Amino acid sequence: MIKVNEYFDGQVKSLAYRSEAGKSTVGVIEAGDFEFGTSEHEIMTIVEGELEVLLPGAQEWQSFGQGQKFEVPANASFKVKSKGQTAYLCQYR
Repeated sequence: MIKVNEYFDGQVKSLAYRSEAGKSTVGVIEAGDFEFGTSEHEIMTIVEGELEVLLPGAQEWQSFGQGQKFEVPANASFKVKSKGQTAYLCQYR
């Protein structure tokens, strides 16, 4: 079953699904600054576009573009900045 998720007044939308690899979401982030919280370990892969990311405990922002990934531990928060629409794949492990 595919589940539709919407956050930040529709500025972030994703589709959640399950496969043999586990639970994942694919989505799009509009331009803006956002803070997300995790309940599970997340592996984020940028499909298209670019995100500036402030990972938990980090002092400096990092840039991630198409094909690059970053990980966020469970029960943490992280911030992102997007200058335009950015597509992503988030895998939960």
